[in-house]
Amino acid sequence: MRPAQLMKVFVTRRIPPEGRALLAGAADCEVEQWDSDEPIPRKELERGVAGAHGLLCLLTEQVDRTLLDAAGANLKVISTMSVGVDHLALDEIKKRGIRVGYTPDVLTDATAELAVSLLLTTCRRLPEAIAEVKNGGWTAWKPLWMCGYGLTQSTVGIIGLGRIGQAIARRLKPFGVQRFLYSGRQPRPQEAAEFQAEFVPTSYLAAESDFIVVSCSLTPATKGLCNKDFFQRMKNTAVLVNISRGDVVNQDDLYQALASGQIAAAGLDVTTPEPLPTNHPLLTLKNCVILPHIGSATHGTRNTMSLLAANNLLAGLRGEPMPSELKL
Repeated sequence: MRPAQLMKVFVTRRIPPEGRALLAGAADCEVEQWDSDEPIPRKELERGVAGAHGLLCLLTEQVDRTLLDAAGANLKVISTMSVGVDHLALDEIKKRGIRVGYTPDVLTDATAELAVSLLLTTCRRLPEAIAEVKNGGWTAWKPLWMCGYGLTQSTVGIIGLGRIGQAIARRLKPFGVQRFLYSGRQPRPQEAAEFQAEFVPTSYLAAESDFIVVSCSLTPATKGLCNKDFFQRMKNTAVLVNISRGDVVNQDDLYQALASGQIAAAGLDVTTPEPLPTNHPLLTLKNCVILPHIGSATHGTRNTMSLLAANNLLAGLRGEPMPSELKL
């Protein structure tokens, strides 16, 4: 029988070594981990969380009312190894008095780097160019062959000028961007001053931008924000990049916009669903670059995320301030 003073912790995935080591060394906890890189089946998740005092999860696990019921009254802390929390039923969690930890800030730089990489990859048509080298399409030099769009003297629109949005703008500025626009819930003049960015309605941003980067949170207000109406306002030379959440973009409308030439190209690091089925229409388009949600995928960032998630969990279980607690 487990000694009464030990607190049960359930971890829904094999996490990077620094976080794993911290949890393993917690003398006041009994840790059970789903020992796989693949998502835990729902039945195993409900079994594992039963009676747990703490849950460390990833964004792939839906922590809803059913799972909270399966956990029972012992559950006091949920720590998610993500900055996004749209997989958590926050109203229900708050009602039950459960504390929530998350991992903001630590993935900002890695995600911003990925956003810029994806933007450049998409606008300069790198996957198409690489394919042409491999399939023999590279022949004589041609003036207009493989031409894309450059950042110099361009207008960049950022939907969501939060930490990641600012980090993206900071990295794009040296490319010679002429003008930054941003949209969101409210103006952020202090943060925008660094880039002389203008706060504008989303419809104006769509119409004026040469490049649009979606870096907002997924909320009821932003779900399906980039839809048919949005794409119709965009220039036919414009490029869209989404590194936020797949549901911010209506993918059926995006397909039509790309296939018809209404917009030039799109780069997605997030989709709905994830993973995207290999027969999805977007994957048939040369002007759509899709990555498997790797925004934070550097060794250093993932280790730091796991360490912060573990520290959040342990602090919450011990009744101490969390390094990064989501205020409910």
